[in-house]
Amino acid sequence: MSSIIDTFIAPPCTEEIEIVYQDEHLLLINKPAGLLSLSGKNPQNLDSVHHRLVKTFPGCTLVHRLDFGTSGLMVIARNKAMNAALCQQFSQRSVTKEYNALLCGHLEHDQGVIDAAIAKDPALFPRMSICAILGKPARSRYQVIERFYHECEDGTLLPLTRVALSPETGRTHQLRIHCQQLGHPIWGCDLYGGRLLPGTEPISRLMLHASALHFVHPITEEWITARSNSPF
Repeated sequence: MSSIIDTFIAPPCTEEIEIVYQDEHLLLINKPAGLLSLSGKNPQNLDSVHHRLVKTFPGCTLVHRLDFGTSGLMVIARNKAMNAALCQQFSQRSVTKEYNALLCGHLEHDQGVIDAAIAKDPALFPRMSICAILGKPARSRYQVIERFYHECEDGTLLPLTRVALSPETGRTHQLRIHCQQLGHPIWGCDLYGGRLLPGTEPISRLMLHASALHFVHPITEEWITARSNSPF
């Protein structure tokens, strides 16, 4: 079996974490793009959402993660009991998540479903792969918001589609690899083809933002709906 060597070093992130909501049980935050959710094994990758928040909120833990390049909403548990209750909602898929993304090219259909199992492949690390045999089931929905052209620095017009993405499962890199499978990778995605088209190379970030979270507060039993406007 191939051994995995992670050589990634995160560049410094100067943006602050925005706290959208807080009570004694949980936090809702807006993660900036370019910040790890959890500190890496390499000491140079110490800075992360958890590393920053635990200084102010001792005992807090991550219920779920966002990719390094993804910005947007995350829910943070402030104690172990809350973590267990929220993790149960995520595992039962009762949490509704929505993302805003810019995809390369113009999608043919206004909406659709991507159903493609995702597997780890040490030979491809850190990329995941589509594999019907070894992969875990993964399903995502997309809805087109707008199709437009972005004028690049050299004057060429880059066709882009803004979409709302709703993952029904929570596999690693799910939305990124599913959009590639669709033939329209997320603009700025270095792992799954989002920097291959002419004009896509200079983009500074992954154009993926966690824009909405909908779940039940385990203590108050009230529905919480959080929204965050896309920064792009």
